Amino acid sequence: MTSVLRVQVSPSASDPTGSIVLVCNGPGELTTWVRPLAITLHKIRPLRPLAPQGPDALRLVLVPCPNANATEHRVASAMGLFERVFPAREFWKLLINPKRYGPWPAKGVVVFLGGDQFWTVLLSARLGYRHITYAEWVARWPQWNDRIAAMGPAASARLKPKWQKRCTVVGDLMADLSHAARNETGLVAGEWVALLPGSKGAKLQLGVPFMLRCAEILHQLRPQVRFLLAVAPTTSAAEIIKYGDLNNPLQRFYGGSTPHLSNESESESGKRCLVTGSGLEIMLVENQPAHNFLSQCTLALTTVGANTAELGALGVPMLVLVPTQHLHVMQAWDGWLGLLARLPLLRWLLGIALTAWRMRNRGFLAWPNISAGRFVVPERVGTITPEEIGAEAAQWLENPERLEAMAEELRHLRGKPGAVAQLAGLVDELLPTNYKTIA
Repeated sequence: MTSVLRVQVSPSASDPTGSIVLVCNGPGELTTWVRPLAITLHKIRPLRPLAPQGPDALRLVLVPCPNANATEHRVASAMGLFERVFPAREFWKLLINPKRYGPWPAKGVVVFLGGDQFWTVLLSARLGYRHITYAEWVARWPQWNDRIAAMGPAASARLKPKWQKRCTVVGDLMADLSHAARNETGLVAGEWVALLPGSKGAKLQLGVPFMLRCAEILHQLRPQVRFLLAVAPTTSAAEIIKYGDLNNPLQRFYGGSTPHLSNESESESGKRCLVTGSGLEIMLVENQPAHNFLSQCTLALTTVGANTAELGALGVPMLVLVPTQHLHVMQAWDGWLGLLARLPLLRWLLGIALTAWRMRNRGFLAWPNISAGRFVVPERVGTITPEEIGAEAAQWLENPERLEAMAEELRHLRGKPGAVAQLAGLVDELLPTNYKTIA
């Protein structure tokens, strides 16, 4: 029998009873995986900080990731769900010497929820904790996992027979998003289009002026359309305005003028609005998560990334936009090549070459299409223009039956809700029984 590598940290007399440590890497996983699981864990077990006298703690460790924004720890801390949040920049210090951050419980569970799965292998071994991986597509280190929670049969089928007994198919964690969003209030009635320009500077520099212009054109074609812009948790309204002003050469390229922010008191919705140069008001959704607002939208215009998975989980039809006429600002790709493309001396030549190659040899870019292995939502890649996208969006809005068919396919892909509760149950089971609190 293969045993999991353990390196025990000796507890001090002041140690709390047990600890659940969630591990994550980026903003998309924070809002769609980490937050729902944390909320559910607090419901089934008295965890600090929500239960100040609880015997167990809930903590979050962020791990190094080339696609992170370095602001994830602030977003996570603002959730108020964790006794402590460890920024990615402190990961190696934590791994080398956990005691420098105070006492750690003798018993605990490390839960992988995004990033490189090996980081959780190292962390669970260093802390002497049990280890569970939520596997979307593959569990890379089954021999060092106590349990594996698979999204679906595709992930579980990749395991060798000797590891199958450690695996439970729990379903898609995002399948619960739509159910939760329907129970919340949000937008006033109307035909709403959501704009999701991204969260990284490389995407915002292009995404903000491009999508603002798309909205102006669509509004000219369908004056009844109302717009919202979902501000990513790792950015801000001020940053959106920055990329929308004329200091951004792409804003000048698309013929726009600098937008400005309205006061909340001036807005019908009670929220701040971004007002474009043509006078179009776009409601800003700055609170996170924005699922209740997004779920009520008829259509979304979005960049690639985790936002396509969120929209898919909410059943929101979308047009996925990747304009390639400005390759020098599209360097927000994954992996080591993306890192090289961002180095000062190489960013122009290698960034352009890398992006051009990837566009020619690309597979599916949107998560619903990747999951289905076919086109469920349109991906518009190439030298697209706001005029083309505005006209296409108007055509979709004129055919509600086509939009509903797309929405139904998206809902079908995500499956039934309940995965978060199943995963929380598996995590709860991994804490030794003599450490559990009896209700």
